[in-house]
Amino acid sequence: MKLAVLGAGSWGTALAIRFADRHQVTLWSRDINQAQEMQDLRANPRYLSNAIFPASLSVTGDLACAVRDAELVLIVTPMSGLRTSLKALHNLNCKAAVLWACKGLEAGTMLLPHQVAKEEMADAVPRGMLSGPSFAQEVAQGLPAAVTIAASDAQFARHTVEELNTSVLRLYASDDLIGVEIGAAVKNVIAIAAGVCDGLSLGLNARAALLTRGLAEMARFAAALGGKTETMMGLAGIGDLMLTATGDLSRNRRVGLLLAQGLNLDDILKNLGHVAEGVPTAREVLRQANELGIEMPITAAVCKMLFEHMPVQDILSELMGRSPKMESERN
Repeated sequence: MKLAVLGAGSWGTALAIRFADRHQVTLWSRDINQAQEMQDLRANPRYLSNAIFPASLSVTGDLACAVRDAELVLIVTPMSGLRTSLKALHNLNCKAAVLWACKGLEAGTMLLPHQVAKEEMADAVPRGMLSGPSFAQEVAQGLPAAVTIAASDAQFARHTVEELNTSVLRLYASDDLIGVEIGAAVKNVIAIAAGVCDGLSLGLNARAALLTRGLAEMARFAAALGGKTETMMGLAGIGDLMLTATGDLSRNRRVGLLLAQGLNLDDILKNLGHVAEGVPTAREVLRQANELGIEMPITAAVCKMLFEHMPVQDILSELMGRSPKMESERN
């Protein structure tokens, strides 16, 4: 296949490198100078300095050139860049199938990625999402990983998995696009909470409780929006949650660790060097949950830390002081 990967951050670069094992891939950067640097160096020193580009991977800063004759376009930008990317593809009259790896809800609209795509894409164009437990650095190095490709059209998901599967990046197909999108979004919020938990040295018991109850929040949210709760037991749910909440390469976990040290959120984000999607997503998830009448206490706690500057110890007391209930209760 001929693939175009839009977004030359760490994850976009890693996917471009990996899929170039089997396909002809063009990696597009909106920064023309960065694109030229990567093409000259055959590497991405800004985000993945140790990963060498294979011969089948080319780089460009020209979007029209990147998607010309492409059979599949992968949009690997922050959630804030999804709509812009889809508009650009429409303006170029690009007919290729589209996968996005954007995680979160759109700021201001609370829309999931597939809802943004419905507003910006023709219905006939196949589309779906790639998500799962995968740090870019390890994928680029060729270390084993497994992710999910989800689409409402199960046949498209299965076909794409067959085409993109590699010896080190194992792909699974899913027809639960909503569930996979929600797992990808909410796990980043829970990972911030896990970072705070570990940053305060609250212990392994506390972390286990937090992740378990966080997974319950993910499942409730998914069910309310039409996703399948069983998806939360798979790669895009518990798999991605475990990795993002406990792995040292996780940006969202890092935000939580630094919040626990008392650092200001603006300073944390300024020095992070990458986008931490859990920060804007937390506010949108809580807004949506409140509209749906879904109780999400961990997500609410994260929002209080991020946006209301509520002391962490007060938040902890509030969470632990909630009324006891049956574990199987929906709230």
